[in-house]
Amino acid sequence: MIKELMSTRRFAPLFWAQFCSALNDNVLKNALVIILLFGATTAHGDSLVTLSLAVFIFPFFILSGLGGELADKYVKSVVARRLKFAEIFAAIFAAIGFFLHSVPLLFVALGLFGIVAALFGPVKYAMLPDQLSVGELATGNALVEGATFMAILIGTIAGGQFVSGTRHMALVSTAVVALSLLSWGFALRIPTTAPSAPDLPVTANPWTSTCHLLKTLYAEPRLWDGMVIVSWFWLVGAVVLSLLPALIKDIVGGSEGVVTLCLAVFAIGIAAGSLFAARLSHVRPNLALVPIGAVVMGLAGLDLALAIGSTTAGHEIPPLAFAGSFSGLHMLIDFALFAIGGGLFVVPSFAAVQAWSAPSERARVIAAGNVLQAAFMVIGSLFVALLQAAGLPIAWIFFGLAIASFGSVWFVLSKWGKEGVRDFGSGRSSPIAS
Repeated sequence: MIKELMSTRRFAPLFWAQFCSALNDNVLKNALVIILLFGATTAHGDSLVTLSLAVFIFPFFILSGLGGELADKYVKSVVARRLKFAEIFAAIFAAIGFFLHSVPLLFVALGLFGIVAALFGPVKYAMLPDQLSVGELATGNALVEGATFMAILIGTIAGGQFVSGTRHMALVSTAVVALSLLSWGFALRIPTTAPSAPDLPVTANPWTSTCHLLKTLYAEPRLWDGMVIVSWFWLVGAVVLSLLPALIKDIVGGSEGVVTLCLAVFAIGIAAGSLFAARLSHVRPNLALVPIGAVVMGLAGLDLALAIGSTTAGHEIPPLAFAGSFSGLHMLIDFALFAIGGGLFVVPSFAAVQAWSAPSERARVIAAGNVLQAAFMVIGSLFVALLQAAGLPIAWIFFGLAIASFGSVWFVLSKWGKEGVRDFGSGRSSPIAS
């Protein structure tokens, strides 16, 4: 099915438009982080890094509702093309900012990228059920989720390398513009479908729209619960990725290459778990995989916490030495298992929510979910930052994540037990009632 989807116009243009856009976001974000942390003329770099993450995430709180309404009211492919075209101008701002070494211009560009991402999110995920059958939804979501984490990996590496010296500013400037042009070019190939709710009025106040969408989502318990489950995955992912540099630098004593290695293992694990979930959801999203994924995350998290607690710090350990040591290999296996569990957890959950949503309001449901996910990631990251500031060891934070993952098993079974438990041991996908 993967080969078929990647060669069909129903899916491939949207996939590549999303991948190029996600890669561009991460190249820009990570290049800016390196400039802020290591730029000779930049003061208060740590605080500005935190501010840069807020600048990118904030539009999701305000504009996701508007994005959902636009996606439901108008032809989704047309909305996607116009947003990707607008992204070219955000990329030009970024290119100018890199050439001029202007942090304020780069912050403006990051905010513009955040606006486009907030508006595009409901479009891309609401478009999948229009183009794919229910049996293809899990595979489509798996490919998109896996590609997103691969974009994070590649963007992290490329963004840092592009700005490792001032002579490389032309490279990063060219990259962000080229990626935006590629994303727009792929968007032009997305097939046209009829609008879902052409008579839907667009709310003038985006904040009012967002609040209304959240209330509407809350009124549908099955959809609300599904989005909470999906948001938990993104919270866990955000926390793990935020803890990774400090874990490798301060606890392990590894080099930047070890951070990249762990990030690569995590991204590949997410992709592998997502594709395995898709393989087991060949008819409909298999909800039995969701609690299984949570258990895998919990067990891997507990073992990782123990491994971290027993680690002795080294000094600038290179990637090969880390991977060749018992403790390093132990951590890499735990990272991989944790990520695989995450893929099993999120892909069927999100595919089920897409299938359950009425076509006339699907984009708005996804938009409300995007707001929840952004809130979970921000609140989770701030909470972890407070725990770190209070001196709580990273091992205990991973222990807490593991226990919370076990708690999510109870939540999933209490909400979706009737639809998921019936699949344990049956080898079939759960029926997705309309």
